[in-house]
Amino acid sequence: MELFTAAFWSSLIIIVGIDLFLAGDNAVVIALAARRLPNHQRGRAILYGTAGAVVLRALCTILVVYLLMVPGLHFIGGLLLIWIAYRLLSPADSSKSKKAVKASTSLWGAVQTIVVADALMGLDNVLAVAGAAQNDPLLVIFGLLISIPLLMGGSAIILKLMDRFSWLIYVGSGILAMTAARMLFAEPFVLKWLGDAVVWAEWPVVAATIVCVLYLGWRSQRRKGIQGHNQNQAV
Repeated sequence: MELFTAAFWSSLIIIVGIDLFLAGDNAVVIALAARRLPNHQRGRAILYGTAGAVVLRALCTILVVYLLMVPGLHFIGGLLLIWIAYRLLSPADSSKSKKAVKASTSLWGAVQTIVVADALMGLDNVLAVAGAAQNDPLLVIFGLLISIPLLMGGSAIILKLMDRFSWLIYVGSGILAMTAARMLFAEPFVLKWLGDAVVWAEWPVVAATIVCVLYLGWRSQRRKGIQGHNQNQAV
């Protein structure tokens, strides 16, 4: 992809958006891992841990970018990302995983916890960014360079905003759903099968995917809300 074209900037904005929307749990992990450190060490633990996590994530994302060039994997990745977009609106109970994050009393112990936990929790982020990069490792690097200061300085703010304005979660899920649907149409065998029809078929399918994911996610949240209300009444 050529630098500084409309396609480059649109993909870059999508990558930054994905990084921000999927950063919430990672910000919580960083806070949990560093909470037992003395105040003068917390800043360094967050800095070193985040830097190590970002380097590892960059390497994994670039590796996935090249793996997605293998025939069929782009399509499979797109289907998986559709599921991730739905799960963002209907998340599993993550309280157990958060409790499993051990707060270390040593600086390097906290750094190690942050890096390992981020690697385990960042698989969805890696796949989403790789799909949005459209086989361009340079986009991955640009996206990370922009996202790093935003994540370090703004994760707590983003968490509070998403708690206060629940509709922001739908925006993030919509971005993932759009990226997933576009990944399906980046698969060579899909392009070959559709031929010239891909020109008019892609965006209707992208729109339908977004609508379906958002609706199913909304319905899942509504069902859980009704169940929770009924349980409260029963008590």
